[in-house]
Amino acid sequence: MAIVGYARVSTKEQSLDIQVSKLEEYGVDRIYMEKQSGGKSDREELHKALDYLREGDTLVVYKIDRLARSIRDLNNIVGDLQERGIGLVFIKENIDFNTSSGKLMFNMLGAIAEFERDIINERTAEGRERAKQKGTHMGRKGKPEKDVKKALKMFREREENGLSVNDIVKMTGVPRATIYAKNKETLGQ
Repeated sequence: MAIVGYARVSTKEQSLDIQVSKLEEYGVDRIYMEKQSGGKSDREELHKALDYLREGDTLVVYKIDRLARSIRDLNNIVGDLQERGIGLVFIKENIDFNTSSGKLMFNMLGAIAEFERDIINERTAEGRERAKQKGTHMGRKGKPEKDVKKALKMFREREENGLSVNDIVKMTGVPRATIYAKNKETLGQ
């Protein structure tokens, strides 16, 4: 019976060291690691770990939110593991899914993790809206107006100058979408 570990962080800059250390302390035989958002269910290393597991094996994860951030995804993974006779352990929360109290704690903590993610999304949306109301520009800093005007002039004269839109983008650094949008804007459409 194999004890398989799964470790995940959301961004390339984050470190897996703590999770890997805790999984090794637990005594896992093999560790699958990845740097990918928990909001995505198409995580390659997680799928490899799940495919590797057989009846009687145990999947060990450092924290519940490392496995998934949505209750639906968590429940799908847990349901699949249960059907296949595979155990599940969360080290930090001290949850062994093979016990009744472990199942209860799992569902409560999963709901809290999903709630936390929803709160973060709501706060982000509210912050964006406040910034928009204040007139704060969101997103990337735009190109200088003189570069945009130059690009538009070249775009409108492209039949005479023989330039493609790609040529104009390369020469001015103004994105294609900006050229089309500003051209449309100035034509009053």
